Amino acid sequence: MSPTSETAHGGRRLVIVESPAKAKTIKGYLGPGYVVEASVGHIRDLPNGAAEVPEKYTGEVRRLGVDVEHDFQPIYVVNADKKAQVRKLKELLAESDELYLATDEDREGEAIAWHLQEVLKPKVPVHRMVFHEITKDAIRAAVANPRELNTRMVDAQETRRILDRLYGYEVSPVLWKKVMRGLSAGRVQSVATRLVVERERERIAFRSAEYWDLTGTFATGRPGDPSDPSSLVARLNSVDGRRVAQGRDFGPDGRLKSDQVLHLDEANARALAAALADSSFAVRSVESKPYRRSPYAPFRTTTLQQEASRKLGFGAKSTMQVAQKLYENGFITYMRTDSTTLSDTAVAAARAQVTQLYGAGYLPDKPRTYAGKVKNAQEAHEAIRPSGDRFRTPAETGLSGDQFRLYELIWKRTVASQMKDAVGNSVTVRIGGTSSDGRDAEFSASGKTITFHGFMKAYVEGADDPNAELDDRERRLPQVAEGDALAAEEISVDGHATKPPARYTEASLVKELEEREIGRPSTYASIIGTILDRGYVFKKGTALVPSFLSFAVVNLLETHFGRLVDYDFTAKMEDDLDRIAQGEAHSVPWLKRFYFGEGDDNAGAASSAGNGDGDHLGGLKELVTDLGAIDAKEISSFPVGDGIMLRVGRYGPYVERGEKDAEGHQRADVPEEMAPDELTVAYAEELLAKPSGDFELGADPVTGNQIVAKDGRYGPYVTEILPDGTPKTGKNAVKPRTASLFKSMALDTVTINDALRLMSLPRVVGTDAEGVEITAQNGRYGPYLKKGTDSRSLTSEDQLFDITLEEALAIYAQPKQRGRAAAKPPLKELGTDPVSERPVVVKDGRFGPYVTDGETNATLRTDDSVEAITPERGYELLAEKRAKGPAKKSAKKAAKKAPAKKAPAKKATTAKKAAAKKTTAKKATATGGTATAKKTAAKKSSASSSASGSATTDA
Repeated sequence: MSPTSETAHGGRRLVIVESPAKAKTIKGYLGPGYVVEASVGHIRDLPNGAAEVPEKYTGEVRRLGVDVEHDFQPIYVVNADKKAQVRKLKELLAESDELYLATDEDREGEAIAWHLQEVLKPKVPVHRMVFHEITKDAIRAAVANPRELNTRMVDAQETRRILDRLYGYEVSPVLWKKVMRGLSAGRVQSVATRLVVERERERIAFRSAEYWDLTGTFATGRPGDPSDPSSLVARLNSVDGRRVAQGRDFGPDGRLKSDQVLHLDEANARALAAALADSSFAVRSVESKPYRRSPYAPFRTTTLQQEASRKLGFGAKSTMQVAQKLYENGFITYMRTDSTTLSDTAVAAARAQVTQLYGAGYLPDKPRTYAGKVKNAQEAHEAIRPSGDRFRTPAETGLSGDQFRLYELIWKRTVASQMKDAVGNSVTVRIGGTSSDGRDAEFSASGKTITFHGFMKAYVEGADDPNAELDDRERRLPQVAEGDALAAEEISVDGHATKPPARYTEASLVKELEEREIGRPSTYASIIGTILDRGYVFKKGTALVPSFLSFAVVNLLETHFGRLVDYDFTAKMEDDLDRIAQGEAHSVPWLKRFYFGEGDDNAGAASSAGNGDGDHLGGLKELVTDLGAIDAKEISSFPVGDGIMLRVGRYGPYVERGEKDAEGHQRADVPEEMAPDELTVAYAEELLAKPSGDFELGADPVTGNQIVAKDGRYGPYVTEILPDGTPKTGKNAVKPRTASLFKSMALDTVTINDALRLMSLPRVVGTDAEGVEITAQNGRYGPYLKKGTDSRSLTSEDQLFDITLEEALAIYAQPKQRGRAAAKPPLKELGTDPVSERPVVVKDGRFGPYVTDGETNATLRTDDSVEAITPERGYELLAEKRAKGPAKKSAKKAAKKAPAKKAPAKKATTAKKAAAKKTTAKKATATGGTATAKKTAAKKSSASSSASGSATTDA
């Protein structure tokens, strides 16, 4: 039994939750009358492949895991890695008088509870126990007030799961056939990928425009002080009544949207500045308006993800991981919610802290209420807030690191939501003058003063735009009146260029998906994780950059499955699924229309489903049946210019000019980490001009075999071409000699002599006094000497050929350095980490470059580079590493250590504990092995297996 079960020995009520951490916390609140055990997530799901489907099912049912001909009946199987846990739960249930299903109170949690009931088949009373915070009072109240399972929520979740399975298993194979094996499509992930690709297309099509304006510094002639500055800076607003063009006046093509504005170029701007140099200026108008800013609503899932990204540098996935730990340990309420509502208890707690920390002057007369803005909010319990009827301040929690920072963010936002508005004044001053050539020039300046900060004392929201001004920023202007004369201290000329639309970040993509009402907010973190893991998107700093592969995938989906990646269609599907959850529509007729279409057999489906006219649905099966019209080469080809095409091939993107095998044909690989908008004609020409293909160097004078130089996946190398008929497999197989080029060598300059020398390695340097051979070798981590099992590093690759026996013996005569080598200087300094407040640097480690703050290390990902990594990206990698927690020690080591802890006086007890540890270790190893095997299998999976990944993600 688990520790939680042992502590509840003799208990007659079994409480099942999802996670062991949650079980441990809840057990402490329920006492000895209860056994609290975890299901460890879902125990049952659709099969991951045909091999998991029971033998009685055949054909399409076996492939899909859903019987589409019989009302879309799902085929559920107990997950292989959960069978032991299910057996354990059944044993505990047999000893219990009541069963409490205490999974999360959302669709997913309701579905887990339903599956538990279906699999365990309890013969005792079953209660659905729900709560949105893990505190003593909340847990005891949940036990005292159980409810029945919500079958509508279960049906809605099942419909989503079946829909995503059909989408993933039917569309993904099309991608395998026409683009590349191993790809996946998903109801929400494909639309999210399309958003990122479309933004990159906008950047590629964008043409920058240059525009100029003037900035004037004007003095009042009075001595200044903090409340009344002596000067102000104003920007040129108009010339002769015609507004001066700013960036917003230009379209993405670099042209003005309207001819009503004045476009200043550099020459005209400088001429105007010179003509205004000696002009007199006066205040033409002063417009003052009251300023009022209300508090932000408490956090829901998406706003927490966005703000954690802006303020803490967390990715959506990291945010949810940290929030999960805070929830399970009783610090915050449930973190997957669409609601901005606070309970009466929470409002009272927040108002009490406002008075305690800021004084009664910051407390509004009435509690603030916030209406939900999310359409068809289903996951709504309450906003994300500190748990309990009295909020712990961050200092009182005992938390540290990322958990402390996220709790502090939630706490501040919650308290601020019950504070008074911030008030002040906003002022606009217009200043005019006449140039020496008679033109009228008008400048304007805006200011803002905050007379009462209100909620801003506790919290100010961040912004996606790093250049945006935050709400609490003041801009004070001098106290001037209409007609006041001002002296121009300086008139400067400023040049600007319009910028392409910014790429999405995780925060802004979450915001965009929510605003378009695509998918469920609770799934956005996993959706973004999926498109990153699948290679459709990679990160540069915090920006999400689409890969060339994603361009091919989206191109195919838009061209041949346009409705499936249409934003409005996806949002309407979400509405339909919500109506099913509310009992306003029926799932089976709806699924029939989506999969089979609006044929005669389903003529009454739309009306019987309660979905209106249903124009947006129909015919997935037909769409994926006729693939003859899809030209695989055309789908994966994109014009660059000047006859150059970008193509997405099986082994990555490449540029090509001319037809294959034709005269003048050129081809070159494109770096996979390159952002698509950086592939210009000039860069493509540069790639094509580089040497590529195989370089024949000549014949080996000894063997007669041809020696060639190639550019391989892991860099340039030389190899020999073995004669035809040479066995390549079996015990008589012959492998060609191969060697990597030195760093100082290049494909187009390496010679036959260089190649033969490289392939002669390892070189025997000689033997020591005891007759042990010393060799010089080139390894993964550089050149080194080897004598028996003793290896010593060399300082350069050239030493491999010229080091003498005496020099080698001298190296071995030195004591071998133990422990760490002398610290290498950092490759790059990134700044101070906002969590640990320690300097972050990039270092070169044994397994490649990594970022570290001296406490936490995080290896750079494939898409990161030392040159391009930004401080924000470095902080994000460290935050993700911290969120995962320390690496777990292997169970094998734990099992070995267990018997060592023996006490002669308590042999029986010790032996029992050791055995328990050993059993636990074995179970942990078995579970881990299954998970690893499953993960490996997923990579090598059949068609069905790959598609299931996408279907699960979008559920």
